[in-house]
Amino acid sequence: MYQSLSADERERVGRFRRIADAKRSIIGRGYLRVLLGWAIGLRAEELQFEYDEFGKPSLAASYGSELQFSVSHSGNLVLIALARGRSVGVDVEMVRTNIDVTDLANRFFSTAESEKLAALTGPVLYEAFFACWTRKEAYVKAMGRGISLPLDNFEVSLLPGETPGLLATKPDPTEASRWKVLALNVGQDHQAALIAAGQEWRLTCEMLEGAEFSNST
Repeated sequence: MYQSLSADERERVGRFRRIADAKRSIIGRGYLRVLLGWAIGLRAEELQFEYDEFGKPSLAASYGSELQFSVSHSGNLVLIALARGRSVGVDVEMVRTNIDVTDLANRFFSTAESEKLAALTGPVLYEAFFACWTRKEAYVKAMGRGISLPLDNFEVSLLPGETPGLLATKPDPTEASRWKVLALNVGQDHQAALIAAGQEWRLTCEMLEGAEFSNST
């Protein structure tokens, strides 16, 4: 996997202080190259990427491909989402109970989301918090605007049993209807979400040598 990475990708891997984080990054980027290369008929190491002003990567325009992608890793999981002709974002987080989720929600989430979380206690609180967090992060990735899109500028569903969805967006309230959100079942220790533009698409999931990835079409 490491051999297929470009010089700049290897340099970014070298910035990780923890070996486990570096390995996850290598696996995520390496498998992304394998999957994209398979899709457009190139070897993984031949692929070239372009980056926009927010740092979001895409396949070089010279390939003429409509493939878009998103990668996320946490704990022992790496998720890769591929979509053809539509923006896509994916996020996975290990559920941690040693952090003050109420404080984080008050700092980063919308007022409505924070109020919903404030009414919860115990394991359900952490389940709801990370459901909210992953859906928000997936949307930010799909939009491709990085930290320039504040997490309190839109709202997502988060309560257990509630249908995953984008509930409200600012300044354009119609933006919410453009996206479909799915919660991904990746085990009790993690929460994961995928979002893609449009409603008429289907999701297929595969397991590849321990790295979970999602492919939406």
